[in-house]
Amino acid sequence: MSSTLEIQEVTLMQMLDAREQRVFRQKELLRGYQKPLLCFTMNIAGPVKNSLLIKRGFLAGIEDLELQLQRSKAKILHKEVISEVTGNEALYVIDTDAFLLKRLACELEDANRLGRLYDMDVILPAGGGSERKLDRQEVGLPGRRCLLCGAPAKECSSRRIHSVPELQEETRKILINALNERYASRIAELAVRALLYEVAISPKPGLVDRYNNGSHRDMNIYTFLNSAAALWPYFKECALMGLKFQEEGTQNLPSLFQRLRLPGRLAENHMLRATDNVNTHKGAIFSMGILCAAIGANAPESWQDSNKLLQTCAEMTKGLVASDFSGLTPDTARTVGQRLYLEYGIAGVRGQMEEGLPVVSKYGLPLLEKLLDQGKSIDEAGSAVLLTIIAHMTDTNLIARSNILTQQKAARAAKALLDASPCPEKGAIEDMDKIFIKENLSPGGSADLLAVCWMLHFVKNSGY
Repeated sequence: MSSTLEIQEVTLMQMLDAREQRVFRQKELLRGYQKPLLCFTMNIAGPVKNSLLIKRGFLAGIEDLELQLQRSKAKILHKEVISEVTGNEALYVIDTDAFLLKRLACELEDANRLGRLYDMDVILPAGGGSERKLDRQEVGLPGRRCLLCGAPAKECSSRRIHSVPELQEETRKILINALNERYASRIAELAVRALLYEVAISPKPGLVDRYNNGSHRDMNIYTFLNSAAALWPYFKECALMGLKFQEEGTQNLPSLFQRLRLPGRLAENHMLRATDNVNTHKGAIFSMGILCAAIGANAPESWQDSNKLLQTCAEMTKGLVASDFSGLTPDTARTVGQRLYLEYGIAGVRGQMEEGLPVVSKYGLPLLEKLLDQGKSIDEAGSAVLLTIIAHMTDTNLIARSNILTQQKAARAAKALLDASPCPEKGAIEDMDKIFIKENLSPGGSADLLAVCWMLHFVKNSGY
């Protein structure tokens, strides 16, 4: 089913036909396997049984269920998923004890508000061609409760205590709130993982890694671990802002970026608290925060399109360079970035972001995916991607610790290694690391974009 799933009302006859087909298929599977069958559908009131929002909730349930089965080492013998206008259905034949399976299903139904929309029936094969559905009471659990008032669900349903519009609105709220929380948490998790991969990849010329502290005397790998952990709430906040922006349906992406600026400054405070006042991730707070919001601002079905996500970053930051550097003079320029912009027109990460991070889309991410597809290790792929970013981007951190000529020399050295091999030997990178340390060079801007490459890779392969 496409991401443009149409909302259609269904008739009673359509629902009855769907139920008849489901029962027929259940009987076939029970006769064929003689194992417990789990049938998963969604509790959706009213004539609209499927929509893009409902299907997302259903896919979340699929993930919850399969993780639950995996944790319990319950083997899936058969799986089929149906998504029609009459609703979403999943049928699982499971090689495990039926009563254990029912308890596992009930745990998911009772875990949170989203689980209240899950309907997971466990059906037993029985002699004589008859089948039997297990009740919650058979595994020592009470009946389900009403979405709205908390009374026994069967009583409210049979007496029609609540109107269909009331139930539909509550269902919509549950789906939106639960999915936003789920997506934002996942995006933040992947952002932190990307930062952890970046610092752990070794060797990295001039940077903190597992082998040494690079050209730094005030930080080590544990400083970065502390910092990354402290930034999870910020990344989640950025993702939630993007998700809520998507709900609003507006097109003013620069306004989304403006919403991030204060949380970004506050995130720097939390970073400094976690690191004893050491700047580990200031650049990543900027670039990764924007990316988290951009992911949230796009429909989950499009998260595999890295170019679209980067284009969203570009649209969010449109006009940023002109705005941030407006009115600068040699007397008012205080930061390295401001001075470089005045002297050389170097826009730094702002310029990269406004262009949609071309060094990531053209060089970093394609190389990362190519090397991983070839079976290269995380270290091998990560080190090579760092080199290609150094080679193709004007890293202002390198200039700040030396000068523009040294930065250009470093870029040529990185390119020379890559020209010799798209995945340079570890020894060659370690030799460059020694030179960078000797000359006090640290390509911190390139490291931030290495993390962005990993983030896009993780999101593309997360299955949302």
